[in-house]
Amino acid sequence: MRWPEGDRGSVSAEFAVALPAVLGCLALCVGGIAGAAQYAALAGSAAVAARLAGRGDDPGGAGAPAGSTVGIEREGGLVCVSSTASGDTTLSRLGIRLSARACALDESIAP
Repeated sequence: MRWPEGDRGSVSAEFAVALPAVLGCLALCVGGIAGAAQYAALAGSAAVAARLAGRGDDPGGAGAPAGSTVGIEREGGLVCVSSTASGDTTLSRLGIRLSARACALDESIAP
């Protein structure tokens, strides 16, 4: 059985079109997983820093991920810490900036 001459090379052309789409989807999936892990690290470090600041300790040892910025605010009897990721990641190239915020009771003003 012989294949018609008009179909010759069609599998190669379909593969050449589909391969970049598959690789793009794979890159987005890996970037999403890395973003989820980075968010978990940001949230954990913000929670630890909020508890430390609430007790009156130095929140510098909270283990914030490298390259992240940390901000501390005191509002209404609470100490709130926000941690924002900076750096060049897959999600930041898409315009998605990760940040986490955690609050704890400010024990320095408690009676």
